[in-house]
Amino acid sequence: MLLLAQSAAQTPAATPPSIAEGRAARYDECVDLATGDPPRGASAASQWRTNDGGFLARQCLGIAYANQQQWIPAAEEFTAAAQEAEVARDPHAAQYWAQAGNAWIATGQPAKARAALDAALAAGTLTGLDRGEAQFDRARAFVGIGDLESARADIDKAIELAPADPLIWLASAALARRMEDLPRARRDVAEAFRLSSDDPSVYLEIGNISAVAGDEAGARSAWNDAIRIAPSSPAAESARTAMQQFTTDPPKP
Repeated sequence: MLLLAQSAAQTPAATPPSIAEGRAARYDECVDLATGDPPRGASAASQWRTNDGGFLARQCLGIAYANQQQWIPAAEEFTAAAQEAEVARDPHAAQYWAQAGNAWIATGQPAKARAALDAALAAGTLTGLDRGEAQFDRARAFVGIGDLESARADIDKAIELAPADPLIWLASAALARRMEDLPRARRDVAEAFRLSSDDPSVYLEIGNISAVAGDEAGARSAWNDAIRIAPSSPAAESARTAMQQFTTDPPKP
């Protein structure tokens, strides 16, 4: 989840065409610094914000915070950038709302994430892949607040808009498993595997689905693959923990 949030935060919206050339150049410099040297980027963005940098400076500051995994201040700056952009009637406000929602997910506050992503999607300016990623993030927020039916609706829309994203297929498979729809879970994890066969998280989910289906051998095989591919990864650690469910104490004499 954090990787997703960081990825989105590192992908700034294109500079609005209404911004003067000199200000656009400063924005580009700020984002480059926020990405390449986040502490210096945060300092530069803060100075610019106090010197009439407006929502561009705030968004740049959010990027700098996100690249340091300081998710709460990142979410707050993206939110402020979105609000100021709305006042200015800037069409990029929706992208800033989407970044805010993504950062709120990383903080573990799905209700705030949902509110930000509602605003992003309601604006009507996100299209294609950008809208698909926002639908996916809102689905994750819905899962966080326990609304699985709404999460399913959003993930289905995300799949339509971003069918080449293996993480969306993987999340769809995990959601289907939680909703006890194993045929859908198997289909979607197979697509995730087709798109990203070297991702240990995919093998972890294959194992999880097999375990729910009562296929101990299949579950162990998939979990061992997750460990083999990336032994130090969080997915591998989860696989090791999951295998303990099949460990039984030896019979007492």
